Amino acid sequence: MDALPSVPSVGSWRAGTALPAFDAEALAAALPRVREPVHIVYERASGRVGLGFGGEVSSAQNAGDHALLATLPATFPEWLGDRSFGEAHGVRFPYVAGEMANGIATTRMVIAMARAGMLGFYGAAGLGYEQVEAALTELIGALGDRSAEGDAPSWGVNLIHSPAEPELEERVADLLVARGVRRISASAFMAIQPSVVRCAAAGLHVDASGRIVRKHQVFAKISRAEVAAQFMAPPPAEMLRALVEAGRVTAAEAELAARLPVAEDVTVEGDSGGHTDNQTLVALFPIILALRDTLAAKHGYSRPIRVGAAGGLGTPGAVAAAFSLGAAYIVTGSVNQSAVEAGLADSAKAMLATAGIADVAMAAAADMFELGVKLQVLKRGTMFATRANALYDIYRSHESLESLPPDVRTKVETKLLGASIAQVWQETEAFWSRRDPGQLERAATDAKHRMALVFRWYLGKSSRWAIAGDPQRRADYQIWCGPAMGAFNDWVRGSFLEAPHERTVVQIALNLLEGAVVAARAQQLRSFGVAVPAAAASFRPRRFRL
Repeated sequence: MDALPSVPSVGSWRAGTALPAFDAEALAAALPRVREPVHIVYERASGRVGLGFGGEVSSAQNAGDHALLATLPATFPEWLGDRSFGEAHGVRFPYVAGEMANGIATTRMVIAMARAGMLGFYGAAGLGYEQVEAALTELIGALGDRSAEGDAPSWGVNLIHSPAEPELEERVADLLVARGVRRISASAFMAIQPSVVRCAAAGLHVDASGRIVRKHQVFAKISRAEVAAQFMAPPPAEMLRALVEAGRVTAAEAELAARLPVAEDVTVEGDSGGHTDNQTLVALFPIILALRDTLAAKHGYSRPIRVGAAGGLGTPGAVAAAFSLGAAYIVTGSVNQSAVEAGLADSAKAMLATAGIADVAMAAAADMFELGVKLQVLKRGTMFATRANALYDIYRSHESLESLPPDVRTKVETKLLGASIAQVWQETEAFWSRRDPGQLERAATDAKHRMALVFRWYLGKSSRWAIAGDPQRRADYQIWCGPAMGAFNDWVRGSFLEAPHERTVVQIALNLLEGAVVAARAQQLRSFGVAVPAAAASFRPRRFRL
Protein backbone atom coordinates (compact mmCIF):
# COMPACT_ATOMS: atom_id res chain seq x y z
CA MET A 1 0.00 0.00 0.00
CA ASP A 2 1.37 3.40 -0.96
CA ALA A 3 -1.28 5.70 0.45
CA LEU A 4 -0.65 7.14 3.89
CA PRO A 5 -3.40 7.20 6.56
CA SER A 6 -5.55 10.28 6.77
CA VAL A 7 -3.17 11.73 9.39
CA PRO A 8 -0.23 13.24 7.45
CA SER A 9 3.28 12.18 8.33
CA VAL A 10 5.70 14.60 9.95
CA GLY A 11 8.84 12.75 8.89
CA SER A 12 10.32 9.29 9.01
CA TRP A 13 11.38 6.88 11.74
CA ARG A 14 14.03 4.18 11.70
CA ALA A 15 13.97 1.44 14.34
CA GLY A 16 16.89 1.00 16.72
CA THR A 17 17.49 -2.16 18.73
CA ALA A 18 13.77 -2.62 19.44
CA LEU A 19 11.32 -3.44 16.69
CA PRO A 20 8.07 -1.46 16.41
CA ALA A 21 4.83 -2.94 17.77
CA PHE A 22 2.02 -3.70 15.34
CA ASP A 23 0.21 -6.85 16.46
CA ALA A 24 -2.18 -7.01 19.40
CA GLU A 25 0.25 -8.70 21.78
CA ALA A 26 3.06 -6.24 21.10
CA LEU A 27 0.74 -3.24 21.36
CA ALA A 28 -0.60 -4.52 24.68
CA ALA A 29 2.96 -4.73 26.02
CA ALA A 30 3.81 -1.26 24.72
CA LEU A 31 0.77 0.64 26.02
CA PRO A 32 1.75 0.77 29.74
CA ARG A 33 5.10 2.37 28.87
CA VAL A 34 3.63 5.81 29.46
CA ARG A 35 6.79 7.18 31.05
CA GLU A 36 8.63 6.99 27.71
CA PRO A 37 8.10 9.02 24.52
CA VAL A 38 6.35 6.89 21.92
CA HIS A 39 6.44 7.27 18.13
CA ILE A 40 3.32 6.52 16.11
CA VAL A 41 4.60 5.02 12.89
CA TYR A 42 3.17 3.88 9.58
CA GLU A 43 4.78 0.85 7.95
CA ARG A 44 4.87 1.60 4.26
CA ALA A 45 5.13 -2.01 3.17
CA SER A 46 2.12 -3.32 5.06
CA GLY A 47 0.03 -0.19 5.67
CA ARG A 48 -0.08 -0.89 9.40
CA VAL A 49 0.01 1.80 12.11
CA GLY A 50 2.02 0.90 15.18
CA LEU A 51 4.27 2.13 17.95
CA GLY A 52 8.01 2.58 18.18
CA PHE A 53 10.32 3.44 21.06
CA GLY A 54 13.76 5.00 20.67
CA GLY A 55 15.17 4.66 17.17
CA GLU A 56 16.02 7.53 14.86
CA VAL A 57 13.69 10.33 13.76
CA SER A 58 14.23 12.20 10.50
CA SER A 59 12.38 15.15 9.00
CA ALA A 60 12.72 13.52 5.58
CA GLN A 61 9.40 12.16 4.36
CA ASN A 62 10.67 9.02 2.66
CA ALA A 63 13.69 7.94 4.70
CA GLY A 64 13.45 4.31 5.76
CA ASP A 65 10.54 1.90 6.03
CA HIS A 66 8.34 3.86 8.44
CA ALA A 67 6.59 7.21 8.15
CA LEU A 68 6.34 9.12 11.41
CA LEU A 69 2.78 10.23 12.13
CA ALA A 70 3.38 11.73 15.57
CA THR A 71 5.44 11.51 18.73
CA LEU A 72 3.72 11.54 22.11
CA PRO A 73 5.87 12.71 25.03
CA ALA A 74 6.30 10.81 28.26
CA THR A 75 3.48 11.41 30.70
CA PHE A 76 2.94 10.87 34.41
CA PRO A 77 0.01 10.73 36.86
CA GLU A 78 1.28 14.00 38.35
CA TRP A 79 0.50 15.71 35.04
CA LEU A 80 -3.19 14.86 34.99
CA GLY A 81 -5.57 17.71 35.72
CA ASP A 82 -4.57 21.30 36.38
CA ARG A 83 -0.95 21.94 37.41
CA SER A 84 -2.12 24.91 39.51
CA PHE A 85 -3.87 22.48 41.85
CA GLY A 86 -0.59 21.02 43.02
CA GLU A 87 1.00 24.45 43.26
CA ALA A 88 -1.88 25.92 45.29
CA HIS A 89 -2.16 23.03 47.71
CA GLY A 90 1.37 21.72 47.99
CA VAL A 91 0.58 18.25 46.67
CA ARG A 92 2.20 16.02 44.08
CA PHE A 93 -0.93 14.43 42.60
CA PRO A 94 -4.29 15.97 41.57
CA TYR A 95 -6.10 13.51 43.81
CA VAL A 96 -8.27 13.99 46.89
CA ALA A 97 -9.62 11.39 49.32
CA GLY A 98 -13.00 12.78 50.30
CA GLU A 99 -14.42 13.39 53.76
CA MET A 100 -16.43 10.29 54.65
CA ALA A 101 -18.54 11.29 57.66
CA ASN A 102 -18.47 10.06 61.27
CA GLY A 103 -14.70 9.92 61.11
CA ILE A 104 -14.72 7.11 58.52
CA ALA A 105 -12.20 9.28 56.69
CA THR A 106 -9.90 8.90 59.66
CA THR A 107 -6.91 10.92 60.78
CA ARG A 108 -4.86 7.86 59.78
CA MET A 109 -6.21 8.11 56.24
CA VAL A 110 -5.56 11.85 56.03
CA ILE A 111 -2.00 11.40 57.29
CA ALA A 112 -1.31 8.61 54.79
CA MET A 113 -2.56 10.76 51.93
CA ALA A 114 -0.52 13.77 53.02
CA ARG A 115 2.67 11.74 53.25
CA ALA A 116 2.06 10.34 49.76
CA GLY A 117 1.74 13.80 48.21
CA MET A 118 -2.04 13.77 47.99
CA LEU A 119 -4.84 15.60 49.76
CA GLY A 120 -7.20 14.03 52.28
CA PHE A 121 -10.09 15.54 54.22
CA TYR A 122 -10.96 14.37 57.70
CA GLY A 123 -14.60 13.22 57.99
CA ALA A 124 -15.83 15.58 60.72
CA ALA A 125 -19.51 15.42 59.74
CA GLY A 126 -21.71 13.76 62.33
CA LEU A 127 -19.10 14.04 65.10
CA GLY A 128 -19.28 16.09 68.26
CA TYR A 129 -17.20 19.20 68.77
CA GLU A 130 -14.76 17.49 71.15
CA GLN A 131 -14.09 14.68 68.67
CA VAL A 132 -13.29 17.15 65.90
CA GLU A 133 -11.05 19.11 68.25
CA ALA A 134 -9.14 15.96 69.23
CA ALA A 135 -8.70 15.01 65.56
CA LEU A 136 -7.24 18.42 64.76
CA THR A 137 -4.76 18.06 67.59
CA GLU A 138 -3.68 14.68 66.22
CA LEU A 139 -3.37 15.93 62.64
CA ILE A 140 -1.36 18.98 63.59
CA GLY A 141 0.87 16.84 65.79
CA ALA A 142 1.53 14.35 62.99
CA LEU A 143 1.84 16.72 60.04
CA GLY A 144 2.93 19.93 61.69
CA ASP A 145 1.18 23.22 62.27
CA ARG A 146 2.29 24.84 59.04
CA SER A 147 -0.01 27.82 59.03
CA ALA A 148 2.67 30.22 57.77
CA GLU A 149 2.31 31.50 54.22
CA GLY A 150 4.00 29.42 51.55
CA ASP A 151 4.13 26.32 53.73
CA ALA A 152 0.80 24.63 53.05
CA PRO A 153 0.09 21.20 54.49
CA SER A 154 -1.69 18.73 52.25
CA TRP A 155 -4.61 17.96 54.51
CA GLY A 156 -7.97 19.37 55.40
CA VAL A 157 -11.19 18.94 57.37
CA ASN A 158 -14.84 18.78 56.38
CA LEU A 159 -17.40 21.42 57.34
CA ILE A 160 -20.84 19.98 56.64
CA HIS A 161 -24.02 22.02 56.52
CA SER A 162 -26.09 21.03 59.56
CA PRO A 163 -29.53 22.64 59.40
CA ALA A 164 -30.67 20.58 62.40
CA GLU A 165 -27.63 21.69 64.43
CA PRO A 166 -26.72 25.21 63.30
CA GLU A 167 -24.84 25.99 66.51
CA LEU A 168 -22.56 22.98 66.01
CA GLU A 169 -21.90 24.05 62.42
CA GLU A 170 -20.84 27.51 63.63
CA ARG A 171 -18.70 26.11 66.43
CA VAL A 172 -16.86 23.75 64.09
CA ALA A 173 -16.26 26.61 61.64
CA ASP A 174 -14.84 28.71 64.47
CA LEU A 175 -12.62 25.83 65.52
CA LEU A 176 -11.24 25.35 62.02
CA VAL A 177 -10.42 29.04 61.79
CA ALA A 178 -8.91 29.18 65.28
CA ARG A 179 -6.68 26.15 64.66
CA GLY A 180 -5.48 27.47 61.31
CA VAL A 181 -6.84 24.65 59.15
CA ARG A 182 -5.76 25.68 55.67
CA ARG A 183 -8.18 23.53 53.65
CA ILE A 184 -11.87 23.20 54.46
CA SER A 185 -14.24 21.12 52.38
CA ALA A 186 -17.78 22.51 52.52
CA SER A 187 -20.35 19.82 51.75
CA ALA A 188 -24.15 19.43 51.71
CA PHE A 189 -24.66 23.20 51.54
CA MET A 190 -27.83 24.08 49.66
CA ALA A 191 -27.04 27.80 49.88
CA ILE A 192 -24.16 29.94 51.12
CA GLN A 193 -24.14 30.18 54.92
CA PRO A 194 -22.28 32.54 57.30
CA SER A 195 -20.20 29.63 58.61
CA VAL A 196 -18.54 28.97 55.27
CA VAL A 197 -18.17 32.68 54.43
CA ARG A 198 -16.39 33.19 57.75
CA CYS A 199 -13.94 30.42 56.86
CA ALA A 200 -13.29 31.90 53.42
CA ALA A 201 -12.84 35.47 54.67
CA ALA A 202 -10.88 34.93 57.88
CA GLY A 203 -7.22 35.85 57.53
CA LEU A 204 -7.44 37.39 54.06
CA HIS A 205 -4.66 39.91 53.48
CA VAL A 206 -2.51 41.44 50.76
CA ASP A 207 1.14 40.48 50.37
CA ALA A 208 4.03 42.74 49.35
CA SER A 209 3.26 42.25 45.65
CA GLY A 210 -0.36 43.30 46.06
CA ARG A 211 -1.74 39.77 45.71
CA ILE A 212 -4.62 38.71 47.93
CA VAL A 213 -3.55 35.78 50.10
CA ARG A 214 -5.99 33.26 51.54
CA LYS A 215 -5.34 31.72 54.93
CA HIS A 216 -8.17 29.20 54.49
CA GLN A 217 -8.92 27.54 51.15
CA VAL A 218 -12.54 26.46 50.82
CA PHE A 219 -13.41 23.46 48.64
CA ALA A 220 -17.09 23.46 47.71
CA LYS A 221 -18.75 20.14 46.90
CA ILE A 222 -21.80 20.78 44.71
CA SER A 223 -24.22 18.94 42.44
CA ARG A 224 -26.42 21.82 41.29
CA ALA A 225 -25.59 24.83 39.16
CA GLU A 226 -27.48 27.28 41.39
CA VAL A 227 -25.40 26.24 44.40
CA ALA A 228 -22.17 26.29 42.39
CA ALA A 229 -22.94 29.83 41.30
CA GLN A 230 -23.06 31.00 44.92
CA PHE A 231 -19.68 29.47 45.73
CA MET A 232 -18.12 30.85 42.55
CA ALA A 233 -19.32 34.37 43.31
CA PRO A 234 -18.10 36.72 46.06
CA PRO A 235 -20.02 36.38 49.35
CA PRO A 236 -23.29 38.33 49.58
CA ALA A 237 -22.61 41.91 50.74
CA GLU A 238 -25.24 41.73 53.47
CA MET A 239 -23.72 38.54 54.87
CA LEU A 240 -20.26 40.11 54.99
CA ARG A 241 -21.73 43.20 56.65
CA ALA A 242 -23.42 41.07 59.33
CA LEU A 243 -20.20 39.14 59.99
CA VAL A 244 -18.29 42.41 60.45
CA GLU A 245 -20.95 43.78 62.80
CA ALA A 246 -20.82 40.55 64.82
CA GLY A 247 -17.03 40.77 65.05
CA ARG A 248 -16.60 37.51 63.13
CA VAL A 249 -14.41 39.04 60.41
CA THR A 250 -12.70 42.40 60.15
CA ALA A 251 -13.74 45.17 57.79
CA ALA A 252 -10.47 44.70 55.88
CA GLU A 253 -11.12 40.96 55.47
CA ALA A 254 -14.67 41.65 54.27
CA GLU A 255 -13.41 44.14 51.69
CA LEU A 256 -10.98 41.58 50.27
CA ALA A 257 -13.57 38.78 50.39
CA ALA A 258 -15.85 40.87 48.18
CA ARG A 259 -13.23 40.62 45.43
CA LEU A 260 -12.87 36.84 45.47
CA PRO A 261 -15.11 33.81 44.99
CA VAL A 262 -16.10 32.00 48.18
CA ALA A 263 -14.32 28.90 46.87
CA GLU A 264 -11.49 28.63 44.36
CA ASP A 265 -11.85 24.84 44.24
CA VAL A 266 -15.33 23.59 43.31
CA THR A 267 -15.97 19.85 43.17
CA VAL A 268 -18.74 18.67 40.85
CA GLU A 269 -20.28 15.61 42.49
CA GLY A 270 -21.99 13.06 40.29
CA ASP A 271 -23.69 9.84 41.39
CA SER A 272 -21.94 9.11 44.68
CA GLY A 273 -22.26 7.45 48.04
CA GLY A 274 -23.82 9.41 50.91
CA HIS A 275 -25.47 12.74 50.13
CA THR A 276 -26.03 12.82 46.37
CA ASP A 277 -28.38 14.14 43.74
CA ASN A 278 -27.58 11.08 41.59
CA GLN A 279 -26.39 13.38 38.83
CA THR A 280 -24.61 12.09 35.74
CA LEU A 281 -21.11 13.56 35.89
CA VAL A 282 -20.66 13.79 32.12
CA ALA A 283 -23.87 15.84 31.84
CA LEU A 284 -23.33 18.07 34.88
CA PHE A 285 -19.61 18.82 34.61
CA PRO A 286 -19.64 20.80 31.33
CA ILE A 287 -22.48 22.96 32.68
CA ILE A 288 -20.49 23.88 35.78
CA LEU A 289 -17.34 24.48 33.71
CA ALA A 290 -19.22 26.91 31.46
CA LEU A 291 -20.76 28.59 34.51
CA ARG A 292 -17.28 29.00 35.98
CA ASP A 293 -16.08 30.77 32.85
CA THR A 294 -19.12 33.06 32.78
CA LEU A 295 -18.76 34.08 36.42
CA ALA A 296 -14.99 34.53 36.17
CA ALA A 297 -15.51 36.99 33.32
CA LYS A 298 -18.37 38.74 35.11
CA HIS A 299 -16.42 39.30 38.31
CA GLY A 300 -13.04 39.89 36.65
CA TYR A 301 -11.14 37.34 38.72
CA SER A 302 -7.38 37.46 38.26
CA ARG A 303 -6.80 33.79 39.13
CA PRO A 304 -8.69 30.67 38.11
CA ILE A 305 -11.41 28.73 39.88
CA ARG A 306 -10.44 25.07 39.65
CA VAL A 307 -13.27 22.62 38.98
CA GLY A 308 -12.81 19.05 40.21
CA ALA A 309 -14.84 15.89 39.68
CA ALA A 310 -16.29 13.36 42.10
CA GLY A 311 -18.84 10.57 42.03
CA GLY A 312 -18.60 7.29 40.16
CA LEU A 313 -14.80 7.31 40.04
CA GLY A 314 -13.98 3.69 40.79
CA THR A 315 -11.97 2.64 37.74
CA PRO A 316 -9.07 4.07 35.71
CA GLY A 317 -11.37 4.61 32.75
CA ALA A 318 -13.77 6.67 34.86
CA VAL A 319 -10.88 8.74 36.26
CA ALA A 320 -9.49 9.31 32.77
CA ALA A 321 -12.95 10.38 31.60
CA ALA A 322 -13.19 12.91 34.44
CA PHE A 323 -9.86 14.45 33.51
CA SER A 324 -10.81 14.48 29.81
CA LEU A 325 -13.90 16.49 30.75
CA GLY A 326 -11.54 19.14 32.11
CA ALA A 327 -11.35 18.25 35.79
CA ALA A 328 -8.53 20.03 37.61
CA TYR A 329 -8.51 17.25 40.21
CA ILE A 330 -10.61 14.27 41.25
CA VAL A 331 -12.18 13.29 44.57
CA THR A 332 -12.84 9.67 45.50
CA GLY A 333 -15.13 8.44 48.26
CA SER A 334 -16.83 5.03 48.15
CA VAL A 335 -13.67 3.15 47.17
CA ASN A 336 -11.80 4.59 50.14
CA GLN A 337 -14.41 3.32 52.56
CA SER A 338 -13.13 -0.19 51.91
CA ALA A 339 -9.54 0.91 52.55
CA VAL A 340 -7.42 -0.35 55.43
CA GLU A 341 -7.29 3.14 56.98
CA ALA A 342 -11.05 3.73 56.83
CA GLY A 343 -12.86 3.94 60.18
CA LEU A 344 -15.21 1.09 59.38
CA ALA A 345 -15.38 -2.42 60.85
CA ASP A 346 -13.77 -5.28 58.93
CA SER A 347 -17.19 -6.92 58.60
CA ALA A 348 -18.54 -3.81 56.86
CA LYS A 349 -15.48 -3.58 54.61
CA ALA A 350 -16.00 -7.20 53.62
CA MET A 351 -19.57 -6.33 52.60
CA LEU A 352 -18.30 -3.45 50.48
CA ALA A 353 -15.68 -5.66 48.84
CA THR A 354 -18.40 -7.93 47.41
CA ALA A 355 -20.74 -5.18 46.23
CA GLY A 356 -21.80 -4.95 42.62
CA ILE A 357 -22.62 -1.83 40.66
CA ALA A 358 -26.37 -2.21 41.31
CA ASP A 359 -26.09 -3.08 45.02
CA VAL A 360 -26.98 0.43 46.20
CA ALA A 361 -30.16 2.21 47.28
CA MET A 362 -31.37 5.62 48.43
CA ALA A 363 -32.29 5.94 52.12
CA ALA A 364 -33.46 8.65 54.50
CA ALA A 365 -30.58 10.75 55.87
CA ALA A 366 -30.13 11.28 59.60
CA ASP A 367 -28.86 14.86 59.45
CA MET A 368 -31.66 16.17 57.20
CA PHE A 369 -34.38 13.65 58.06
CA GLU A 370 -37.23 16.14 58.45
CA LEU A 371 -36.44 17.69 55.05
CA GLY A 372 -36.79 14.35 53.30
CA VAL A 373 -33.18 14.35 52.14
CA LYS A 374 -31.84 10.95 51.11
CA LEU A 375 -28.38 9.48 50.72
CA GLN A 376 -27.00 6.52 48.80
CA VAL A 377 -26.06 3.41 50.76
CA LEU A 378 -25.10 -0.21 50.32
CA LYS A 379 -28.14 -2.42 49.76
CA ARG A 380 -26.59 -5.87 49.61
CA GLY A 381 -26.39 -7.61 52.98
CA THR A 382 -28.22 -4.94 54.98
CA MET A 383 -31.85 -3.88 55.53
CA PHE A 384 -30.96 -0.32 56.46
CA ALA A 385 -32.40 1.41 53.38
CA THR A 386 -35.73 -0.37 53.65
CA ARG A 387 -36.06 0.33 57.37
CA ALA A 388 -34.90 3.95 57.19
CA ASN A 389 -37.35 4.75 54.41
CA ALA A 390 -40.17 3.05 56.31
CA LEU A 391 -39.44 5.25 59.33
CA TYR A 392 -39.57 8.36 57.15
CA ASP A 393 -42.91 7.31 55.64
CA ILE A 394 -44.33 6.84 59.14
CA TYR A 395 -42.95 10.23 60.20
CA ARG A 396 -44.69 11.93 57.27
CA SER A 397 -48.00 10.18 57.95
CA HIS A 398 -48.30 10.81 61.70
CA GLU A 399 -48.02 13.80 64.01
CA SER A 400 -46.58 12.13 67.09
CA LEU A 401 -45.44 8.88 68.63
CA GLU A 402 -48.61 8.85 70.72
CA SER A 403 -50.79 8.95 67.61
CA LEU A 404 -49.25 5.81 66.09
CA PRO A 405 -51.82 3.00 65.72
CA PRO A 406 -50.93 -0.09 67.78
CA ASP A 407 -49.91 -2.14 64.74
CA VAL A 408 -47.66 0.66 63.44
CA ARG A 409 -46.10 1.15 66.86
CA THR A 410 -45.38 -2.58 67.07
CA LYS A 411 -43.79 -2.49 63.63
CA VAL A 412 -41.64 0.49 64.61
CA GLU A 413 -40.36 -1.18 67.77
CA THR A 414 -39.91 -4.77 66.57
CA LYS A 415 -39.08 -4.49 62.88
CA LEU A 416 -37.58 -1.05 62.40
CA LEU A 417 -35.91 0.29 65.56
CA GLY A 418 -35.19 -3.09 67.11
CA ALA A 419 -35.88 -1.55 70.53
CA SER A 420 -38.78 -0.08 72.46
CA ILE A 421 -39.63 3.57 71.94
CA ALA A 422 -39.16 4.16 75.66
CA GLN A 423 -35.63 2.74 75.54
CA VAL A 424 -34.77 4.74 72.43
CA TRP A 425 -36.05 7.96 73.96
CA GLN A 426 -33.99 7.38 77.09
CA GLU A 427 -30.81 7.07 74.96
CA THR A 428 -31.89 10.01 72.81
CA GLU A 429 -32.33 12.25 75.84
CA ALA A 430 -28.90 11.33 77.16
CA PHE A 431 -27.30 12.03 73.77
CA TRP A 432 -28.87 15.44 73.14
CA SER A 433 -28.44 16.61 76.71
CA ARG A 434 -24.69 16.42 76.05
CA ARG A 435 -24.62 17.56 72.44
CA ASP A 436 -27.42 20.11 72.04
CA PRO A 437 -29.97 20.53 74.87
CA GLY A 438 -31.98 22.84 72.65
CA GLN A 439 -33.19 19.79 70.73
CA LEU A 440 -34.81 18.45 73.91
CA GLU A 441 -36.38 21.79 74.72
CA ARG A 442 -38.00 21.83 71.31
CA ALA A 443 -39.12 18.21 71.63
CA ALA A 444 -40.87 19.03 74.91
CA THR A 445 -43.37 21.24 73.05
CA ASP A 446 -43.21 19.74 69.55
CA ALA A 447 -44.39 16.13 69.44
CA LYS A 448 -43.46 15.67 65.80
CA HIS A 449 -39.90 16.79 66.49
CA ARG A 450 -39.76 14.29 69.35
CA MET A 451 -40.79 11.58 66.89
CA ALA A 452 -38.10 12.73 64.47
CA LEU A 453 -35.44 12.49 67.18
CA VAL A 454 -36.53 8.94 68.02
CA PHE A 455 -36.41 7.86 64.39
CA ARG A 456 -33.10 9.65 63.85
CA TRP A 457 -31.70 7.54 66.69
CA TYR A 458 -31.87 4.55 64.36
CA LEU A 459 -30.37 6.45 61.44
CA GLY A 460 -27.48 7.71 63.55
CA LYS A 461 -26.81 4.47 65.39
CA SER A 462 -26.86 2.38 62.20
CA SER A 463 -23.74 4.11 60.92
CA ARG A 464 -21.99 3.61 64.25
CA TRP A 465 -22.97 -0.06 64.32
CA ALA A 466 -21.13 -0.44 61.00
CA ILE A 467 -18.14 1.45 62.37
CA ALA A 468 -18.03 -0.69 65.52
CA GLY A 469 -18.88 -3.93 63.72
CA ASP A 470 -21.75 -4.82 66.05
CA PRO A 471 -22.57 -8.44 65.06
CA GLN A 472 -26.09 -8.20 66.50
CA ARG A 473 -26.90 -5.28 64.23
CA ARG A 474 -25.29 -6.39 60.97
CA ALA A 475 -28.62 -6.27 59.15
CA ASP A 476 -28.91 -2.61 60.19
CA TYR A 477 -25.50 -1.40 58.97
CA GLN A 478 -25.67 1.95 57.24
CA ILE A 479 -22.75 1.97 54.79
CA TRP A 480 -22.51 4.90 52.40
CA CYS A 481 -21.81 3.59 48.93
CA GLY A 482 -22.19 4.58 45.29
CA PRO A 483 -21.97 2.54 42.07
CA ALA A 484 -18.22 3.27 41.93
CA MET A 485 -17.70 0.62 44.62
CA GLY A 486 -19.09 -2.14 42.42
CA ALA A 487 -17.10 -0.92 39.43
CA PHE A 488 -13.93 -0.90 41.53
CA ASN A 489 -14.56 -4.44 42.78
CA ASP A 490 -15.03 -5.66 39.22
CA TRP A 491 -11.81 -3.96 38.09
CA VAL A 492 -9.59 -5.32 40.88
CA ARG A 493 -10.95 -8.87 40.78
CA GLY A 494 -8.04 -11.28 40.48
CA SER A 495 -5.47 -8.68 41.55
CA PHE A 496 -3.87 -7.98 44.92
CA LEU A 497 -6.42 -5.20 45.54
CA GLU A 498 -9.27 -7.70 45.59
CA ALA A 499 -8.44 -8.52 49.23
CA PRO A 500 -9.72 -5.85 51.67
CA HIS A 501 -6.55 -6.08 53.79
CA GLU A 502 -4.48 -4.97 50.76
CA ARG A 503 -6.59 -1.92 49.98
CA THR A 504 -4.58 0.93 51.41
CA VAL A 505 -5.85 4.36 50.45
CA VAL A 506 -2.53 5.20 48.78
CA GLN A 507 -2.39 2.01 46.68
CA ILE A 508 -5.98 2.61 45.57
CA ALA A 509 -5.08 6.15 44.53
CA LEU A 510 -1.83 5.32 42.75
CA ASN A 511 -3.43 2.51 40.76
CA LEU A 512 -6.39 4.63 39.71
CA LEU A 513 -4.07 7.44 38.61
CA GLU A 514 -1.61 5.18 36.77
CA GLY A 515 -4.47 3.38 35.07
CA ALA A 516 -5.99 6.71 34.06
CA VAL A 517 -2.75 7.72 32.34
CA VAL A 518 -2.72 4.42 30.44
CA ALA A 519 -6.38 4.86 29.45
CA ALA A 520 -5.70 8.44 28.30
CA ARG A 521 -2.75 7.34 26.18
CA ALA A 522 -4.81 4.53 24.66
CA GLN A 523 -7.37 7.07 23.49
CA GLN A 524 -4.67 9.31 22.04
CA LEU A 525 -3.24 6.37 20.12
CA ARG A 526 -6.66 5.40 18.77
CA SER A 527 -7.12 8.93 17.44
CA PHE A 528 -3.99 8.41 15.30
CA GLY A 529 -5.29 5.13 13.92
CA VAL A 530 -3.47 2.66 16.19
CA ALA A 531 -5.57 -0.49 16.63
CA VAL A 532 -5.24 -0.58 20.41
CA PRO A 533 -6.56 -3.91 21.74
CA ALA A 534 -9.52 -3.36 24.07
CA ALA A 535 -7.96 -5.47 26.81
CA ALA A 536 -4.70 -3.52 26.65
CA ALA A 537 -6.35 -0.33 27.87
CA SER A 538 -7.68 -2.11 30.97
CA PHE A 539 -4.83 -1.45 33.39
CA ARG A 540 -4.29 -4.22 35.92
CA PRO A 541 -3.50 -3.10 39.50
CA ARG A 542 0.03 -3.52 40.75
CA ARG A 543 1.94 -2.52 43.88
CA PHE A 544 3.56 0.89 43.71
CA ARG A 545 6.34 2.40 45.78
CA LEU A 546 6.72 6.15 46.10
